[in-house]
This record gives sequence, C-alpha cells and structure tokens, in this order.
Amino acid sequence: MEVFPVRTTQRHQFVDVTDKVQKCIDEAGFKDGLVCVFVPHTTAGVTMNENADPDVVVDVLETLAKVIPERAGYRHVEGNSDSHVKSSLIAPSLIAIVEDGRLKLGTWQAIYFTEFDGPRNRQCWVKMI
Repeated sequence: MEVFPVRTTQRHQFVDVTDKVQKCIDEAGFKDGLVCVFVPHTTAGVTMNENADPDVVVDVLETLAKVIPERAGYRHVEGNSDSHVKSSLIAPSLIAIVEDGRLKLGTWQAIYFTEFDGPRNRQCWVKMI
C-alpha cells in the first residue's frame, strides 16, 4: 500500500490527485490490474469527475452546499454534520483500471480528493490489486 499526504486550504475543496495516484503506480512498478484509492477520514472522500473545465468542480461544490447546507439544525455538536453527510454521498474510495502501468481514465476524467471540513492535513491510501 502507498500513502500520500493531501493538504487542503479551504473548508470545501476538490484537489486533483490523479498525478499522485499515478506516481504511486509508477513507484510500485505496477502494470495491470485495479487500483483502489481510499480516504481514511469521515469528513472527506474521493471521486472521479471532469478536469478540463474547473467550473464543473465549482458546480458540484455549490450543488452540495445547496442540498446539504452547513447549518440546518443538525444534532451532531461539532458543527460539521454537513461534512459527514457530504463525504457519505461522495464515498471514501474508488476503483480505477491500470493497464500497461497507466491509469485508464476517460479523456476528461481526474481523481479528486474531496474535502468537506478543512483546511486540514489529510491522507490518501492507494492499494494496487
């Protein structure tokens, strides 16, 4: 398993980690199979989406903020319940295909670490199967 750090600078943020995942694959000499990217945090996640137009990320974050507002009478006393709900919807992990040592992503796809309770120092775990 490979681990890399992710430093976020905003409360809600998408960080493109595609290159870091590919670096883990390269350093392991992994050629063919699956890669699992896992985020071991309850207020963060990982997803795949478009990387060509940065407005896509803005649209996703704004939609999540509308659907799951920061303050909505939640019971959890830490004040970050919206972060827990958002990370549950995004998910803590994803699987991607690796072929000939390269991530097999669509033309516009990228892997994003998703922060919902930042800024923080976080981690991504990468397991090649």
